Amino acid sequence: MYVNNVTKMKIRKPAREIYEAFVDPVKIGNFWFSSSSERWAEGKTITLKYEEYNAQGDIYVKELRENERIVFEWAGDHTVTITFKEDDHDLTVVEVIEEGFKENDDNLIDQLLDNKEGWVYMLSCLKGYVEYGADLRASLVK
Repeated sequence: MYVNNVTKMKIRKPAREIYEAFVDPVKIGNFWFSSSSERWAEGKTITLKYEEYNAQGDIYVKELRENERIVFEWAGDHTVTITFKEDDHDLTVVEVIEEGFKENDDNLIDQLLDNKEGWVYMLSCLKGYVEYGADLRASLVK
């Protein structure tokens, strides 16, 4: 059996601006990874880099619904679904669900906590970038 991890944050911008921050290879460098190999599109494998940490990884984009939803696979058998739920006042709830954590893994709690910390940090950086133009990425110290 698998366990999901859910993280949500309110961001005071329309969904279209937030969605574009993810799929645009230049904009993503302002809040999450330092770079993306290309614009995100369904069926594409995208290479994401953290130049500050000399690290990179690939994601496979399974689904894109413009301004509504992004689904990708990474870290082996993990699926991430990012949804954008906008109200009528340019406030969007961004929800991240990561699936694929094994319930019987001895390190499950540590994995879930580390994962939650990562998504909260990414969403905080996203909020800072789209709401205020602030670059907060690559500042978390472990």
